[in-house]
Amino acid sequence: MSSAASTVSPVARLRGRKPDWLSDPKVWRTEILAGLVVGLALIPEAISFSIIAGVAPAIGLFASFTMAVVISIVGGRRAMISAATGAVALVIAPLNREHGFGYLVAAVILAGVFQVVLGALGVARLMRFIPRSVMVGFVNSLAILIFMAQVPEMRNVPWAVYPLIIGGLALMVFFPKITTVIPAPLITIIILTVITVGAAIAVPTVGGKGALPSSLPVPGLPDVPFTLDTLTTIAPYAFAMALVGLMESLMTAKLVDDITDTHSNKTRESIGQGIANIVTGFFGGMGGCAMIGQTMINVKVSGARTRLSTFLAGAFLMVLCIVFGAVVSDIPMAALVAVMVMVSFATFDWHSIAPKTLKRMPAGEIAVMVITVACVVATHNLAIGVVVGSLTAMVIFTKRVAHLAEVTAVIDPDRTTVVYRVTGELFFASSNDLVGQFDYTGDPDKAIIDLSAAHVWDASSVAALDAIETKYAQRGKTVEITGLNDPSAHLHDKLSGELAAGH
Repeated sequence: MSSAASTVSPVARLRGRKPDWLSDPKVWRTEILAGLVVGLALIPEAISFSIIAGVAPAIGLFASFTMAVVISIVGGRRAMISAATGAVALVIAPLNREHGFGYLVAAVILAGVFQVVLGALGVARLMRFIPRSVMVGFVNSLAILIFMAQVPEMRNVPWAVYPLIIGGLALMVFFPKITTVIPAPLITIIILTVITVGAAIAVPTVGGKGALPSSLPVPGLPDVPFTLDTLTTIAPYAFAMALVGLMESLMTAKLVDDITDTHSNKTRESIGQGIANIVTGFFGGMGGCAMIGQTMINVKVSGARTRLSTFLAGAFLMVLCIVFGAVVSDIPMAALVAVMVMVSFATFDWHSIAPKTLKRMPAGEIAVMVITVACVVATHNLAIGVVVGSLTAMVIFTKRVAHLAEVTAVIDPDRTTVVYRVTGELFFASSNDLVGQFDYTGDPDKAIIDLSAAHVWDASSVAALDAIETKYAQRGKTVEITGLNDPSAHLHDKLSGELAAGH
């Protein structure tokens, strides 16, 4: 590197650097085609989620448009797709049913505010407490849900649907062997649409899901009284929506991080999700969060890596609905089902259930993965599965660590002193058994508790040590605690003798 180049500051280099999609035609093409495929795939999904929420199809489509466009600018995870989702629809459907659409919109705006606040408070840092086994369970259950969502589209349908789906799957498997310039899902959608329209094959189409919007959404305030009663009505739904949306978005962001081997700003993503929901609410949308299925189409199937694909997914969605609504309405659902089945297959972590993996994996890890999958599939709620799986993992870990605390005793030859050596981590689970491991009656007049190979973590452990000293004192014997490391000594000095009321 020349001396002139080395004197250029990092800030100057960043200012002069163009996004990849502007400087590389291949990236530009990939991002545009990926955005088009995702835009097409969003249409039936958004309409289906609108039905779940009990609102008009246009409401879900507007939400997908505003969520994707806004998050592409303010989000922290590039190439991730956010739009109207089933999880959010399930949370807010009762509110819409009991109080009306105006309250739903108000709840979406408040949920966005909650997400901004939670993001600013650092809720994204809680992601570090989600174990790998829960993450694998999340991915696998997600793949199962994506597949299960396609099953209704394969029931009670004309026989022609089945060969179309099989043909679509074959196209997506073999077409990439010919070329990867054009995403296989896009080719699949185009070819199957041409076949069904050209041959006049009567099969379910996108248009059968509901009417597409004919104009862009316009901003406005929710039609609700701005009173404390309204706030108390929408707040529980808004907070639930905020938590579910953040959890799904952060889990999806982490999954994309792993797939692309890149890091994303989870705090920015959390705040960005909130901003996107606030904007969506003011435009009369039903709100949303990250969509794992469409994100997998964008990142894993189409190879997108930049914000351009996310922005174009939302932009293409509206263009396709408003300008090409008649054409889009003729797309056979079989084509989109084939795309989503392939996404389901590609998303599932097949290595996690391979016999070799299961033989090597600890039973507890397998149990956590299975419980996570079972909860998600049973409730159709990814957030519940992640929470239950994480709690299960914590219980298993706590039980495992609790058995690592051991006590060994050595009595001096003159039988005037006994030394107890404690090894391991002392916290509420392990310290509960600590008191019973000392021979208060048979021991000599002096006992030394050596904690040089242990660590005191909480008040329960300090209380246990106090109880040991008390039991020896009741028999006229003395106790000396030695070997405390600095954090343990600080906690012991602070709490010792102050916890008697808790016994």
